[in-house]
Amino acid sequence: MGKSATSIRFAAVGDIHVNKDSAGTLRSFFAQAAEAADALLLCGDLTDYGTAEEAHILAEELGACSVPIVAVLGNHDYESGTPEIVVETLTRAGVRVLDGEACEIEGVGIAGVKGFAGGFGRGSLGAWGEPAIKLFVKEALNEAMKLESALAKLRMPRRIAMLHYSPIDGTVEGEPLEIYPFLGSSRLEEPLLRYPVDAIFHGHAHRGTLEAKTISGVPVYNVARPLLLRSRPDMPPFRVVELPR
Repeated sequence: MGKSATSIRFAAVGDIHVNKDSAGTLRSFFAQAAEAADALLLCGDLTDYGTAEEAHILAEELGACSVPIVAVLGNHDYESGTPEIVVETLTRAGVRVLDGEACEIEGVGIAGVKGFAGGFGRGSLGAWGEPAIKLFVKEALNEAMKLESALAKLRMPRRIAMLHYSPIDGTVEGEPLEIYPFLGSSRLEEPLLRYPVDAIFHGHAHRGTLEAKTISGVPVYNVARPLLLRSRPDMPPFRVVELPR
């Protein structure tokens, strides 16, 4: 599919969970995404354990993608304690990995951050009590501040945000209620209200809801690949969103 003079298409997917057995299994998937869109957004949990081997396999598979690629990491990409190796490997493969930074693709600004957990609305964990609880909440606040910093850099009229954790509870509906606090945080929504965007993408909630909206009415897309596979079995497991140029 050729480029449109009036719009730009983003294909978004998260939770690919590449492992040592993934070699040779994703090239056609990424080629299909490149054919359907002008850019590919990868919303975290790109690998299963965050190992150098998994990152290398992912980089090889992404060689089939002929459009710009922007990514954020997810919690699985931190499992081995060396997320910098995942970032370095993907960067060498031409992927732009965002962690509180912003970039631009064909006039559309993109702000990206991993995000963190903590719960939503009245169910949000407060920074009170033991030091470990305060550190947990501080991590969510730090991720929200990184997102705000990235959003503040965007000066173009069209803007999107990409995360791994959800900024709203609407797209985690369908998950067991008891794990809601670990799927995202309302603190991530706050900067998105101060710095409006056209669309928000995240993953992480494999059994959540495909789409919901922020308090201000901005569409939020849950692009976790397991959710897309289950919810739309007759369609490729990525979400294409089109924005006017």
